[in-house]
Amino acid sequence: MQTPHIPVLLDEVLDSFKDVGEGYFVDCTLGYAGHSSAILERYKDLYHIGIDRDDEALAFSKQRLVPYARRSTLYKGTFAEVFPTLKEAPIVAVLADFGVSSLQLDKKERGFSFHSDTLDMRMDASSDLSAYDVINGYTQERLEYIFDAYGEIPAYKKLAAAIVDARAHAPIDSAKALSEIAKTVLPFAGKIHPATLMFQAVRIEVNNELGQIEGLLDALENKHVKAEVVSLISFHSLEDRLVKNRFKKWSQACICDSAALRCTCGGKNALGKTLFSKPKTATALELKANPRSRSAKLRSFRFTHEC
Repeated sequence: MQTPHIPVLLDEVLDSFKDVGEGYFVDCTLGYAGHSSAILERYKDLYHIGIDRDDEALAFSKQRLVPYARRSTLYKGTFAEVFPTLKEAPIVAVLADFGVSSLQLDKKERGFSFHSDTLDMRMDASSDLSAYDVINGYTQERLEYIFDAYGEIPAYKKLAAAIVDARAHAPIDSAKALSEIAKTVLPFAGKIHPATLMFQAVRIEVNNELGQIEGLLDALENKHVKAEVVSLISFHSLEDRLVKNRFKKWSQACICDSAALRCTCGGKNALGKTLFSKPKTATALELKANPRSRSAKLRSFRFTHEC
């Protein structure tokens, strides 16, 4: 079966799980099972749980994982909702790759591409909110908020105003038309398309992507599902900041107020430790083979069993 997706940082992901014990590993963003199939092949004692909200991805992965069917279970849904409900045990490894899959980007009918004739961007095609609804239905103030908060676009007010002005004449019904509006407001930055951050912001809003990450981190922190090693791949600063800050919190032995004269908490509050001090990024060889890996960052955390 030809795979439509190259898993990023695959060697680094495999290495992050090298010391886990027997049990289940959860791929929270199954996609097209690139990471999952490689982990199943490498670690024969691991059982697999795959979660995804995309029906097309689940159907593809079910076929791809036929050789491992005895060791693999797939669930449809968002990982923030499904992960805390898992009953399988022990869960020893958790993986999430927060990037949009290559097939979602490349299939123009999904509306993720700058050149799409549709305006959709839903990872779950059955969900209610689409990019069309955001762009044509949100107030100018709400558009300003998502462009600022989720895209960190300096000219967020000017961009929102341009969209509201354009849709007053006719609905904006394609990603192609939306990207053309961005070109009139936002400058090119090297080879980066002017609409890149705008599309990121709309996609995050449509799919509640940051809320999903927060939900997963909360479930791990609250021990709804215990794990040994958690490896999370982010693709932009908003995602990475959430992961970095939570890992930092989990690593703190002392949780006393910074103004306290002395420690009164006992100094034994660390949930574990990060596996490496800096995030893993793509090697030159991977960048050449898969340019989309250029912004990927992998952070891994090992929980201690005493926590």
